[in-house]
Amino acid sequence: MINVGTCGFCESHSNYYRDFDAIEVQQTFYRILQEKTLERWRREAPEGFTFAIKAFQGVTHPSNNPTWRRSNVKPGKNVGLLRLNSEVLNFWRITLQEAKTLGARFILIQLPKSFRESEESFTSAERFFETIERGGFEIAVELRGWSEDGVKRFVRAFDVIDVTDPLVRIPLHLGEVSYYRLHGRYENGRIIYRHSYSDEELGKVRERVPGRNRSESLVFFNNSDMCKDAKRFRAMVREVLSKKE
Repeated sequence: MINVGTCGFCESHSNYYRDFDAIEVQQTFYRILQEKTLERWRREAPEGFTFAIKAFQGVTHPSNNPTWRRSNVKPGKNVGLLRLNSEVLNFWRITLQEAKTLGARFILIQLPKSFRESEESFTSAERFFETIERGGFEIAVELRGWSEDGVKRFVRAFDVIDVTDPLVRIPLHLGEVSYYRLHGRYENGRIIYRHSYSDEELGKVRERVPGRNRSESLVFFNNSDMCKDAKRFRAMVREVLSKKE
């Protein structure tokens, strides 16, 4: 099974629920949302629709990160980077509650480049994952700037889904579900979000995702033309499935 969506609502909610199978909710990263908002989104969604939410930035991003400018929370000095302190743990509990209210299946932990590949980072993650409650949710982790050996060690040690771009490398976790994010193109180690995927690129994604799929794959687009590209990719996937039937 391949579920396709975007990182955030790219069109009206009613149209989105018609056009896509899943969504990665971005608002939960920037702000703490009201319960009634999440409950409304859950009621609006059709049966079988898949929600993933992005963990609040207080869990992952330090207070000097520019993403905090969009937040409705004033951070303390020691937030983010999976630090094991009361503030980070409280933000994790808030994320868990939001996921529960929304009826989500997945929680994405996207770590910044400042969470560098090191024994110190690995130890912080070890303490974090040993302490937190997972609430029955599947946790996906996106590590940026880590080597493949480092990613493999991390995701297998903590039993999390390795989030990757199918055009860049294969997932390195051992679970049954794959979680992909397509941000655009890459230049000198930088992500260029202003990008429209070509038919050739989408064709490669279509070939690679099923080949690496165990039981289910989530494919989320996060580029400037994500709505258009995700619709094109979903149509490609459905065309392949229809030919097999």
